[in-house]
Amino acid sequence: MSHPRTVLVTGATGNQGGAVARELLRRGHSVRALTRRPDSPAATALAGLGAELRQGDFDDPASLAAAARGADAAYVMGTPFEADPETETRQSIAAVDAIGSAGVPHLVYASVASALDGTGIPHFESKAAVERHLTGGPVPHTVVAPAAFLGDLTTSWYQESLRAGTYAFALPADVALQQLVLADLAAFAALVIEDPERFAGRRIELASVEATGDQVVQRLSAALGRPITYQEIPEEAIADQLGDDGLRMIRFFRNGGYTVDLATLHRDYPEVGWHDLDAWIGGHDLSLVG
Repeated sequence: MSHPRTVLVTGATGNQGGAVARELLRRGHSVRALTRRPDSPAATALAGLGAELRQGDFDDPASLAAAARGADAAYVMGTPFEADPETETRQSIAAVDAIGSAGVPHLVYASVASALDGTGIPHFESKAAVERHLTGGPVPHTVVAPAAFLGDLTTSWYQESLRAGTYAFALPADVALQQLVLADLAAFAALVIEDPERFAGRRIELASVEATGDQVVQRLSAALGRPITYQEIPEEAIADQLGDDGLRMIRFFRNGGYTVDLATLHRDYPEVGWHDLDAWIGGHDLSLVG
């Protein structure tokens, strides 16, 4: 590992930011976990691991600048799902500007794979706008762009489905999709933060595997020792749950989806320890899903 760094992590009480924060702590770095609610269970858990909690809000740039001052790096991610893509763009641009104004020498922005490909998916386009702002500005940065995430099999939704013998996803069983294991994102983000000279000014799309639903249930069946069948979630249900934004994303997946060069990515960064399907499944406590 490089020398210990002080890193501001936004979204630190969520899935993505939390994984990055925990990986940085595991590697011996100091983490400033930005949160609107320092008394939340997720924030308390991070503090118990050694993170320093910093209260802040993307709608309060001064709080972000204060939290970032003196940090060696910042990991910044926004989400459209608490408001809308336009709000995400506005808040994220304000955030990267505020953090840059604090003199942070390296900012890692979490975008999404294919954001720059003109997909028309609102939450892809919102991140593309932030990327363009960063590219035209003075803040030294790296863009990490994850594909869709493979889920946490121990969540209640997956537990219920797997106990019933099904694995549900929103694509036909024979359509492959590039997906990323959250631990691989965290490891890659830590690698970028530890070696800013290697990654400055770069944009790197990330995925762990490319697999069909049939392949996923085959590996799940082997791991659980009982048959798991694939269930395709219909578009109507996706539209009800995720709206037009989610429906456009699923149609993008059905028509080719992401184009990450997996072989080159995994060859160039073997230190990440990329997960395959078996390693992803084996990283869960399968006793919880029966």
